[in-house]
Amino acid sequence: MVPQPIASQTTTTRSLISVIGASSVGTLIEWYDFYIFGSLASVLASKFFPEANPTAAFLSTLATFAAGFVVRPFGALFFGRLGDMIGRKYTFMVTLLLMGGATFAIGLVPGYATIGFLAPVLVLLLRLLQGLALGGEYGGAATYVAEHAPAHQRGYWTSWIQTTATAGLFVSLLVIMGTRLALTKEAFDDWGWRVPFWASVMMVAVSYLIRRNMSESPLFAKAKAEGKTATNPLKESFGNRYNVKFVLLALFGATMGQGVIFYTGQFYALSFIEKIGHVDKMQTDGLMTIALLMGTPFFVFFGWLSDKIGRKGIMMTGMLLAVLAYRPIYQRMYEAMSLQNRTEQPDKTTRKNTQTPDPVIGGATVQTQTVQRTYTDGTMATEVTTTKQLADATQGELGPPVTTVKETITLNSSDRWTLIWLVFAQVLLVTMVYGPIAAFLVELFPTRIRYTSMSLPYHIGNGVFGGLMPAVATYLATNANNANATAKQAGLAAPYAAPYLEGLWYPIAVAAVCFVIGLLYINGNDKRGS
Repeated sequence: MVPQPIASQTTTTRSLISVIGASSVGTLIEWYDFYIFGSLASVLASKFFPEANPTAAFLSTLATFAAGFVVRPFGALFFGRLGDMIGRKYTFMVTLLLMGGATFAIGLVPGYATIGFLAPVLVLLLRLLQGLALGGEYGGAATYVAEHAPAHQRGYWTSWIQTTATAGLFVSLLVIMGTRLALTKEAFDDWGWRVPFWASVMMVAVSYLIRRNMSESPLFAKAKAEGKTATNPLKESFGNRYNVKFVLLALFGATMGQGVIFYTGQFYALSFIEKIGHVDKMQTDGLMTIALLMGTPFFVFFGWLSDKIGRKGIMMTGMLLAVLAYRPIYQRMYEAMSLQNRTEQPDKTTRKNTQTPDPVIGGATVQTQTVQRTYTDGTMATEVTTTKQLADATQGELGPPVTTVKETITLNSSDRWTLIWLVFAQVLLVTMVYGPIAAFLVELFPTRIRYTSMSLPYHIGNGVFGGLMPAVATYLATNANNANATAKQAGLAAPYAAPYLEGLWYPIAVAAVCFVIGLLYINGNDKRGS
């Protein structure tokens, strides 16, 4: 279908800014709600899962984080259908309230020490509600903005919606850092980590008031007035072989690769620095915030550029660069965090031993040994060895003592900026594949089934392939570490020279497959939607 002159093409710039502002505020808040779980993954692991195995607890937290992504396609189907039948505005008002309620409730769930396995079960259920809500939000917001924008400027105007995902992560990091600064470390670990979840209620309330006064999109209103809305969007979207072809092309030729690049460049980078590099959490959040702030304007730049030179070339270039650059980037990140080539100053090393009553388990004690080392380049490393007894829930007694070791590194300014630039490079790749994709998806499907058709491939690509990225990559890296440890015990050579890079094979493989399919089968002139 050739785009026809439509009402939205005469929309004034002022009204477009209003539309984008209203849509973006709500979408940003929903991404904030979704991301604080991932940003606090290391803290939540100790709150909602057994402490006996910190690595297993962290993997379980990442799996719970990923579960919210896996259900996003179901949210896309359910809310996409409503959006194509009832309207865009009504649908993403519902998703906003559902997301906000689930996020606030996560902040109320008692910890594992209080209610046992019921804690992770409740968190998982609330995480699933978050995923369902987000599955309906993005398609509605992107469609709403695109249906207001002139056809020749869709890339530019929809790219503002694309900034909200990164902005949501940015705001989540700011709120978390602000809470950490306002409270003592003990208070934050005890209850302060709940504050970012509670804060979402105020944000949702503001967004609801803004969105309540929005009007329906002109293209949908016109289709509804003419009786041309879909009566069965699911059947028309996925029961039509011609349309299914474009759904599959959108998934395997664009959103699948975009999804893994998005979550590698932001969430895996965050996890890698914190868990592999053991960099101080405040320093990690700070450098991530700077890198995200530097990279966010490029969403709009590449969206604008896609209006000039086409969507396909920019997205495919971003995928190819990711495939080629990920391992060198992460190798350099690892080197910037490693202590191996630093010179320690023994005269500045301090040691401290303490023994305190366990605040959770009566009659138990916590023994802590803290060793702080200083290096000539200004880097500092703190190693805390904690030995405590865990409660045996089956016997009602104290179990055997468990020792955990936590290392925290505070980097010098030079290495910190090295990490900032390396994360920025990854965010730049994210903006290349993500900036133009909303306009690409909108133009691939006709108005009557657009919400449903574009939402499903987007949320499978991002929710399943992208959302699983942190958990799969962490599992692969952990498995490689374990294999090396087993080989060492057996007196054999380590099978992996750089186990910390093994997790990258997942996004590299997915992005490579997507690049080949997109390069061969996406037609830059595919614009079926009006």
